[in-house]
Amino acid sequence: MNYITRYCSPLGEITLASDGYNLIALWLEGQKGIKTDCSEEKDKIEVFIKTKRWLNRYFKGLNPEPSEIPIKLQGSNFALEVWEILQKIPYGQTMTYGEIAKIMAKKLGKQKMSAQAVGGAVGRNPISIIIPCHRVVGANGKLTGYAGGLDKKVKLLKHENAI
Repeated sequence: MNYITRYCSPLGEITLASDGYNLIALWLEGQKGIKTDCSEEKDKIEVFIKTKRWLNRYFKGLNPEPSEIPIKLQGSNFALEVWEILQKIPYGQTMTYGEIAKIMAKKLGKQKMSAQAVGGAVGRNPISIIIPCHRVVGANGKLTGYAGGLDKKVKLLKHENAI
């Protein structure tokens, strides 16, 4: 059984989902493409307590590590590799889709990799903020797409002094 809880953030309500042990999703109010079969709301699960503490520290301007939260990701091997790269983007910094595509091409032993393919994986990130997909920008630092809304991406990047 999966569980959900809610967290009130400066960006609005955030919903957390867990399998009872791991965080399996975190989405912002109004975020596109998120579906869950969670059937019970439960606040006192340890992973929810840890995640809410993590979010409290993050929104106070501190730099908590994604590795502090037990996370269970489900996706294609390609998506999992991209999400691993996202977790390595330092707080307050950004990386372009093209830069991630170059890293992925090297990992896969290819000459080139499509930035659009990377964008697709970034857009399917199930754990916003903690896996910081908001730190990915277009060529020349252009702010492009964010499943939670471009306005929230801007707020997160400003919060981190990245823009």
